[in-house]
Amino acid sequence: MLAWLTMTRPSMLRLSPRRALAVFNVGLLQGAHWVCFFLSVSLSSVSVALAAFATISLFTSITEPLIERRAFRLGELLCGGIVISGILLITGGIDPHHKSGLLVGLAGALLHAIFPVLNRDLAAKGTPPKSMLLYGMGGACFMSAIILPFLSPYHLQVPSSSDWIPLLTLSILCTTIAHTWNIRLLRRLTAYTANLTMNFEPVWGILLGAVIFQEYTELETSFYLGAILIILANFIDPWLKKARACKL
Repeated sequence: MLAWLTMTRPSMLRLSPRRALAVFNVGLLQGAHWVCFFLSVSLSSVSVALAAFATISLFTSITEPLIERRAFRLGELLCGGIVISGILLITGGIDPHHKSGLLVGLAGALLHAIFPVLNRDLAAKGTPPKSMLLYGMGGACFMSAIILPFLSPYHLQVPSSSDWIPLLTLSILCTTIAHTWNIRLLRRLTAYTANLTMNFEPVWGILLGAVIFQEYTELETSFYLGAILIILANFIDPWLKKARACKL
């Protein structure tokens, strides 16, 4: 993004020191979320980490009203209750040695419930999405660089030559482009609604984890029931909002 803006829109490289620091600080939270998510995968499995990731809507239903100082919405809290039920089922459907991965994943989901709310406020104030991505990713990389050396060698490995194509795909397609559009959408959507769309990731991820890594052999029926409940909650919420809008 730095190279792209330098060539195309150098004016976007210049933010006021106060605004740049605010975006950088939000990036610190995002970097901590990254570490929690991938550490959760390493400690448990793809499916467990993604099930924890799906609880973002629960945490956002709490953090967004607190940060924006608005009233709590009954529909969001109702869906949050369904998510909690799903978490309890998932906890009973995984091996005890996977529970540490679930807890780390939940911590990452909590972090992810905070920084989109802060990004939405910065975007609403007119901060260009590409500038936000540049300074935010700087903060995320800085936080990652601080945390990673403290992890054991098992969880921190130097990439090999065959890793760079998937890493570039993740960094350019799934991070730079995807996050730029996500920030742009935050000008029109609430952080809660934006986070709901991300809960499609567990659907595809759990299915791929089952197919590619045969994780279904390690997980009990209650895990999948819990995952279904969490995913279902993310479809109930927009339905409730649409029904409420029709009544108005």
